[in-house]
Amino acid sequence: MSDQQIIITVSGVDKVGIVAKVSSVLAEYEVNIEDIKQTLMQGHFVMFMLGNIEKSKFSFKEIKEALTKTGEELSMEIWVQRKEIFDNMHNI
Repeated sequence: MSDQQIIITVSGVDKVGIVAKVSSVLAEYEVNIEDIKQTLMQGHFVMFMLGNIEKSKFSFKEIKEALTKTGEELSMEIWVQRKEIFDNMHNI
């Protein structure tokens, strides 16, 4: 199952509409949000999302590019990686 899951990390200066914008892109690309955590650290917004791309007709690459573009529009950093790679990186 984790080969169909992606981790999305969003980081930057807090502003209105971050969650709405990222969520709308995920909906547009048919990515199901399975979990979401967010916090503010001294005015710095940080969010982690677990998405499932199993039912999306879009490729991982297309989804990643759309989210990267969204990050640029929001002046924020958005990283997207496959959960299995994320898990393996943190098991070393």
